[in-house]
Amino acid sequence: MPGFAIVGCGMIARFHAKALADIPGAKIVALADSDLPRAKKLADELRLGDNIYPDLPPLLARRDVDVVIVATPSGVHMDPAVAAANAGKHVVVEKPLEITVERCDKIIDACDKNRVKLCTIFPSRFTDANRALKDAVDAGRFGRLTLGETTCRWWRSQAYYDQGGWRGTWALDGGGALMNQAIHNVDLLLWMMGPATHVSGFTSTLAHERIEVEDTAVACIRFKSGALGVIEATTSVHPGYPKTIAIHGDKGTAVIEQEDILRWDFTPESDADKALKARFAQKVGASGGSSDPSAISHVYHARQLADFVQAIESGRSPAVDGREGRRAVELILAIYRSGRTGQTVALEA
Repeated sequence: MPGFAIVGCGMIARFHAKALADIPGAKIVALADSDLPRAKKLADELRLGDNIYPDLPPLLARRDVDVVIVATPSGVHMDPAVAAANAGKHVVVEKPLEITVERCDKIIDACDKNRVKLCTIFPSRFTDANRALKDAVDAGRFGRLTLGETTCRWWRSQAYYDQGGWRGTWALDGGGALMNQAIHNVDLLLWMMGPATHVSGFTSTLAHERIEVEDTAVACIRFKSGALGVIEATTSVHPGYPKTIAIHGDKGTAVIEQEDILRWDFTPESDADKALKARFAQKVGASGGSSDPSAISHVYHARQLADFVQAIESGRSPAVDGREGRRAVELILAIYRSGRTGQTVALEA
């Protein structure tokens, strides 16, 4: 079982620590953060003793570190990820993989060159409801895909942006509601609907002050298949509502709200459809961080990290590799470009 090190000891590092505790044999052996008191606080919680570092070289020199989890602010993912890959360590990067396509590519290239595994954290792919939805798409249950919709109608207070020096900045956050919060929705939509070829979007800052980035965004998408799509992404909708994804085709429709299946209608309906409806009849009602960023479950992080461990041990690719992480960033940046220029943006599909 590989030994893990976490770089960046803020809020999301704790979700990774909880997730790793659920994986038999997984062990955190070291932490790194330029803010040593913050690293020490997390180390004390995890009973890691003095295995903390203000910078990477001594951590990467440790032979018991097999995997480095990058949990720094979004705009500084590249340097620790590339350094870890160059040291021969496998790399896990919190979403987004990075905040530009070029920086994503440098991470991917470093991992390819050093023959180490790379994954981008997208835990929404590992919920039971979204897995069932993906299975239905892959099985052709929807017939011809016609429309994909996703909403992230969340709320973040002004205090949320004010308390973190990097939040709401282009340099470190890489964007607002789209890049930070709704990137999970964007990833799910691409996973279900396939690559996008064109996008047209609008972005605005409507409910917050002292931030550089958008708190409200909408976009229309054309997919390579010919299907169309819609994205809504906000941190401006009070009090905040669970995220949704809906997939439609000429033979079926499914609607998921956070971890609950609200609609599952196919022609013809199968016994498996009836069983799935019965299974999801008792709704979870999870908020998924719609108004509180700490109110998310670590369970799906655990599922994804367990998949990554299995990928390392078996030699296969992880379920969500770096290139998957790059796709979501590319689409979000295209929406930003469309919002700035007022033009439809073409993507490489």
